[in-house]
Amino acid sequence: MTTIPDRLVPVSPPTEPALDALKESPLEWVRRRRETQARSRHEQAGSRAANHLGQLGPAWHFVEWPHAELSAVQGAAPQSRNDESHGGFLAIGPGGVFSVSVVDIGSRRVMIAGDVVQIKGRRPPYIASARKDARRASKAMSKAVGHQIPVVPVLALMGRGVVTVYGVPRDCVITTYRELHRTLLGGGERISAFTAEKLSEIARDPWTWINEAGGIPAQRGGHTE
Repeated sequence: MTTIPDRLVPVSPPTEPALDALKESPLEWVRRRRETQARSRHEQAGSRAANHLGQLGPAWHFVEWPHAELSAVQGAAPQSRNDESHGGFLAIGPGGVFSVSVVDIGSRRVMIAGDVVQIKGRRPPYIASARKDARRASKAMSKAVGHQIPVVPVLALMGRGVVTVYGVPRDCVITTYRELHRTLLGGGERISAFTAEKLSEIARDPWTWINEAGGIPAQRGGHTE
């Protein structure tokens, strides 16, 4: 005896793999998965950090590092960071101007001895890169303003890994991402809120970085400066 159901049960069509997935090799698939996971970690950590940085108040401004503008002027591909988890931004507020390099260490153990950062036997030049970014920011903003603008390099470590410090580097601040807001406040009040706002406007202007990279005369409002 055959039992007929009261209602027809819809049958879902078989799921077809995406065309991109069919074209991917196993190595490409693994690389894409790692990139997706890294972006997810960045988004989650960025959300948590935004909550902390939000405590600094409206006098602080944050500008993403303009590596794309610099690369476009120099006719090169976007600058590759030392690691896919390495990014950064400028923090401008009463404490001054800071070039913050962010490194996602995940759950890896990190040892710092002066200018050397060691992660799983590797020694990526994170501190040297942080100093280089700060020098470039200082040069570009100083040229735009007409006088010297000091920029402090900061290396912010993001993740759950254990960090052991045997000696701090010179001229570069080391902190964790969750303590970054306290580090920035530690600079005291060196500039006014008005000056910080004006400097942030200069940092957001692409011409500030184009001039530094290529020496092209700035054109704002239809006039050549």
